[in-house]
Amino acid sequence: MCHDMLIELFKTMGFSLTDKQLHFWIIGFIGLFSFFIIYFVFKWIQQLKWSTTIISFIYTFTMMVVLVFAIEIQQAITNRGNMEFADAVVGLWGFIVFFLIYVAIALFIYVISYLYNKRR
Repeated sequence: MCHDMLIELFKTMGFSLTDKQLHFWIIGFIGLFSFFIIYFVFKWIQQLKWSTTIISFIYTFTMMVVLVFAIEIQQAITNRGNMEFADAVVGLWGFIVFFLIYVAIALFIYVISYLYNKRR
């Protein structure tokens, strides 16, 4: 629906775009706009103490989203399971839970180390 509305919008402005040309312009614009937002967010994160950890989490989470949906699409194509959005969400929750366990352990070690060094 949005696709057809965009094609009609461009037609009213005098542009006759093919489907591929529409994708070129729209995805190009969205990508560049996203890049600038992400660039400024990452510049802000870079100033924080745990910047590498935060950026690593964001990158890994993005990679996990792609992997989870690739697995779901593969299941649909090969008929080796049901392609369900809920499966993807549960899989991503698994990553978040395991990451939070890692954070809890890392914070515990950090606090113990801090208290030990402060005592010296």
